[in-house]
Amino acid sequence: MEWLSAENVVAVGTAVLGIVASGVMVWYERRVPRRKRIGYRVQMDNPIGDDVRSGRANRRLGLFDEAPGMADATLVLLRIENDGSQSIADNDYTGRELHGLTAVFTERTIRGVSVTQPSGTDHLMDHFTPAAGLGYEGNTLRIPRVPLNRGDHFKLLVLLSGGDVGCEIRLSGGIRDGEVHPNRSATPDEKPPLFSRAARMITIMLTLSVLTLAGIVVSGDGTPPPIGCAHGTLTVTGSTAFAPVLKEVAQKYQQDCAGSTVVVDAHGSTAGIRDLAEAGQDGKNGENGKGAPSLIALSDGPKPAGMPELRENRIAVSVFALVVNDDVPLKNLSTRDVRRLYRGEITDWRQLGGPDLAVRMVSRDANSGTRQVFQRRVLGRGEIANSSVDCVHKDDPTAPVIRCELDSTDQVLSTVADLPGAIGYSELNAADRAPGLHHVDLDADPPSVDAIEHGTSDYPYREIEYAYTYGRPPADSLASSFLTYLARGNGQDVIRTHGHIPCWTPEGMKLCA
Repeated sequence: MEWLSAENVVAVGTAVLGIVASGVMVWYERRVPRRKRIGYRVQMDNPIGDDVRSGRANRRLGLFDEAPGMADATLVLLRIENDGSQSIADNDYTGRELHGLTAVFTERTIRGVSVTQPSGTDHLMDHFTPAAGLGYEGNTLRIPRVPLNRGDHFKLLVLLSGGDVGCEIRLSGGIRDGEVHPNRSATPDEKPPLFSRAARMITIMLTLSVLTLAGIVVSGDGTPPPIGCAHGTLTVTGSTAFAPVLKEVAQKYQQDCAGSTVVVDAHGSTAGIRDLAEAGQDGKNGENGKGAPSLIALSDGPKPAGMPELRENRIAVSVFALVVNDDVPLKNLSTRDVRRLYRGEITDWRQLGGPDLAVRMVSRDANSGTRQVFQRRVLGRGEIANSSVDCVHKDDPTAPVIRCELDSTDQVLSTVADLPGAIGYSELNAADRAPGLHHVDLDADPPSVDAIEHGTSDYPYREIEYAYTYGRPPADSLASSFLTYLARGNGQDVIRTHGHIPCWTPEGMKLCA
């Protein structure tokens, strides 16, 4: 029977085990009385003298060598802790004596005792006084009635003589509705386990069941789910900053969907949106005769106003960066100084604490989404007028600085790297790979994808990457299939590889909202 498949059996078994385990734990919490417990453990038992039969050679200096009786001395660190589920008050100790606990060091004689407690529990030290019962005689140490909250502990460093390392050490005493018991040996800073042995066993069994179920599901079918492949030809245009992502996704889509052709022709966000609007109005090259062009336009930021027929799809968050030539060693600029730079008020880098180099601004053309994001998110206004064709010579002698415009991100990066004193802007991942230049922080916030994704950075130069179609493409169209593949399918991995944040991840949904 189909419902008796291996994964169904494991799934039902896991569910039953979880229900039973939950019931058992509830019963245990309600029916089994919670006990008060004091545990003790010997964390150190080391020889000091030569006459201790420990099998180890000893070397002594100072007090350990000069004080009498050190030839057969040993040093013990005894940890006493409340490892139960309830606090212990001073009246919970049931002995008739003044003190609460007794430690016996078999075959050894106590020479001295030091009491220590962890930070934050200084109140415990007030109880360790002779008047409260602290004292020793022979091999017996009397320990006062120390109140201990759950998890509290203190340590006793005891100097002994006359016996060997490893001789029995016992702690005795009475606790109302509880017990005093030895714990296993542990390192000095080890804490009691958070979960009981039963809880750990149940957790292990549930984990193994879930892993088994996952293994069956994964091994049963290693192929990704179908993406609704479509045939035909699609053109993707727009953002040059996002073009590397589109080219790789297009290649992967064509490999996964035989019979499809996806052409990437990126020449700027504004130009791409304009081409899409014109193609839609012409009603040519439509899919299934419905007038929707087989064209998608990617834009760094939202479309201009007045184009209601263009339908948006939020794809990713792109991070951009200001880049400067390596001859300018500045690593951080304030937003205020960036605005002064792009108003032409700063003409030499020494005005900002840099070298004596003229400022050269290498910008993108008006069709660039990268430029529009920069103006909208950082400058709050447009850039000053263009004053140079070759980015080297000033064509307008009245212009305060040299400023040129180029057609693509790659051209901007190569020009900034070649020109001393040059500054420009680019998509972050491309800037990180370019030699001869470096990006700068803005108001001490670095252009970090990780910091932005986790909500720990206010870095301003970032924007949502939109994919626009002319109206809603048919569900069986290549445009619709490719958008699904890009935003929610294998394209997500490509988007992240190129340094963007996919909108359809939990973190991306918040940023793209």
